[in-house]
Amino acid sequence: MGGNTGSEALMSCQLAREAGSATFRAGVALSSPGPARILDRVFGRSKREVRLRQLVEAHLHLVARILRNAGTAESDVQDDVQRVFIALSNRLDDVQAGTEKSFIIQTALHVAAHARRTAARRREVLTDQVPEVVDSAVGPDELLHRQQIRRTLDRVLSEMNDDLRSVFVLFELEEMTTAEIACILQIPVGTVASRLRRAREDFRGRVSMMESLANSEVG
Repeated sequence: MGGNTGSEALMSCQLAREAGSATFRAGVALSSPGPARILDRVFGRSKREVRLRQLVEAHLHLVARILRNAGTAESDVQDDVQRVFIALSNRLDDVQAGTEKSFIIQTALHVAAHARRTAARRREVLTDQVPEVVDSAVGPDELLHRQQIRRTLDRVLSEMNDDLRSVFVLFELEEMTTAEIACILQIPVGTVASRLRRAREDFRGRVSMMESLANSEVG
């Protein structure tokens, strides 16, 4: 690929992050407060129910993005989002206050890993369908370019080791710090840094190989 491999790889992440964020803001937007919410406030709800609802509202889009970027097929994201929050509901009493986000992210990564393994056993291709982001400010050529980048990113991430993929997705796409990732994954910060370095090398190598193959086919 040449000297632009690193910059192209990072550009791929940036564009995918922007496209993915826009997709899930539109696709799983929360409804605005209405009569049901007002009744809840007047008559009250259990503390557990209020806590669960707040966590769903706060982390819905985060879970959708992580599932998608961790290898869940676009068509399965909605169902797997529900699986994550069902798991949270079942374990809510055991999850200490302040650790909910870590539990949710760990669960999302676990659910995505299970989806990848299931798809592999069935020999399904997870990344054939690219989410179409409706953006009136983006022309058809730019939209096609973003879709191609999303497809490339999906393919590269699907081939990465689970441990490397998790750190890469949380750092590069969710823009978390190494300290936050260490807390979520319950591993030392040094291990996060090591995995991130290896993940970046792996990512660049795979992108370079794909581009080399594409250039040889064109040639």
